[in-house]
Amino acid sequence: MTGDIPVREPNLVELGQGVYALVDPVRGFGHTNVGLVIEPDGLTIIDTTATPAQAARTASRIGELTAELALPLKRVVMTSSRVVFSGGSGQFWSAAFYGSDVTSDHLDRPPNPEAFRRLLPELAAAYPDDFQTRPITHTVSEAAWISGATYGVPLPGESAMNLAVVVPSANVVFAGALACFGVTPLGYDAYPEPWLDSLGRLTALASTIVPGHGMPGGRADIDDLAGYLRATGQANGDPSRLGPGPWDSWSDRRFDSVNVERAETLAGGLDEIPQAMFELLGL
Repeated sequence: MTGDIPVREPNLVELGQGVYALVDPVRGFGHTNVGLVIEPDGLTIIDTTATPAQAARTASRIGELTAELALPLKRVVMTSSRVVFSGGSGQFWSAAFYGSDVTSDHLDRPPNPEAFRRLLPELAAAYPDDFQTRPITHTVSEAAWISGATYGVPLPGESAMNLAVVVPSANVVFAGALACFGVTPLGYDAYPEPWLDSLGRLTALASTIVPGHGMPGGRADIDDLAGYLRATGQANGDPSRLGPGPWDSWSDRRFDSVNVERAETLAGGLDEIPQAMFELLGL
């Protein structure tokens, strides 16, 4: 599959000395943020964007920023295995890759390019049949220092176990897949109740929260996401009963049906992928 995929320059947001967020200017599920921490022994990045082209542009931006330092890329921390966070991982093959046990297990499996093309049709050309992602080399099963500046905290929510990255010196937590600001999450195998608890943990870890989608924010943004997760449970399996809220202006509302069905399925004691997810993929 071929075709030109528009890739925009990521917006650079400085969060502290040597701590940055590279924010995708496009608001949408296929456009994710990358964290950058400049450390004495090299660079640590958090997540890798959805596609190799996005990752290449982000890597170029990082190279421009750090050119005079001549530091190697030492670590990549994955907050989730989802393709929107791991799709560009092949651009950073030489680095050590850190992730939760769940993320490691998922990235050890062969990717499904056809599913990615159906989920993200505007990025379909980025997922040829031989598309590959990078496996995890170091699993993080409990809260621990990943580097001199970054502290990994496994938290459930968007999947059975995600990994948030705290930079205490900057009072910043890179939440990655655990937080969407202005973009509807896709929780086809999420756990909403533990996710709500994890959102509370994020606000206790740092005052500035860098989401996987959207601009860096704080408690108010977390409260909006928590409100959406509660609303999916209160809809009782019917997306039309999802009440109004800040999410009315969010992108990717096509995921409402998946999130509502997932909440209802779990409430009924079943841990299954929603039928709405298969329908979303045209299956």
